[in-house]
Amino acid sequence: QVQLVESGGGLVQAGGSLRLSCAASGRTFSSYAMGWFRQAPGKEREFVASISWGAGTTFYADSVKGRFTISRDNAKNTVFLQMNSLKPEDTAVYYCAAHQVWGLPPQRPNEYRYWGQGTQVTVSS
Repeated sequence: QVQLVESGGGLVQAGGSLRLSCAASGRTFSSYAMGWFRQAPGKEREFVASISWGAGTTFYADSVKGRFTISRDNAKNTVFLQMNSLKPEDTAVYYCAAHQVWGLPPQRPNEYRYWGQGTQVTVSS
């Protein structure tokens, strides 16, 4: 069982930055691939970024490439999402997710077993 708690969301102006954190419980965090997803009102949950268990592989949605960076600190059981050059269309609830897999980090929501409660990110124009 893994419990995930996101933090770092908030209100920011367009062009600004935020850093989301996701703290995970459990002693086997390093064996989990981690992902960030987001869901805007009236829309489906969409993939943002994912990172493999050893941080050797990362994937990004086209809409955030070059602006967002996913990273992890296995010693602190934490995964991060650095978001730069934020746009109003980045406004959403952001969720982190975990799944125990040794291969490539998944990019679809149904491939993740554990989810956090979400943190709101609002970007004003």
